[in-house]
Amino acid sequence: MTAAARTAALEAAGLVHPNPEGVTAALFDGRVPFFLAEDKVQVKYEMLRAHVVDDVSVTSAAATHGYSRASFYLVASSFDESGMTGLLDERRGRRGPVKLRSEVLEFITGADPGSSGAELAEAVASQFGVSLHRRTIERARRR
Repeated sequence: MTAAARTAALEAAGLVHPNPEGVTAALFDGRVPFFLAEDKVQVKYEMLRAHVVDDVSVTSAAATHGYSRASFYLVASSFDESGMTGLLDERRGRRGPVKLRSEVLEFITGADPGSSGAELAEAVASQFGVSLHRRTIERARRR
């Protein structure tokens, strides 16, 4: 695979290093095509390896791999928790509705259409123990 094809694949997967020009570690100098500064996961792994195996300081390992010290610790923590998958960026924010779970939504959509949002909010609170605003219920019914 050429470097251009690899970079295109990384872009498609959202795995391009945000600061490839900031990667100054010797491995990524371009002499060995396997090491690509645009490969965010590889750069993170090599940053951690440089610290753990080569005994490079956190500050130096982070700087030569285009990351800050704070980012190094976040990457290290994710790697400790999840292994290699921890090197992938997580999607930020919520993963879905917190209170409006599928069973609550089924209850709301299956309720009498003449019921008000406030009435359904009380019913949801008593049946599921979830406090929803009447507007949340009204929006859910329109979907």
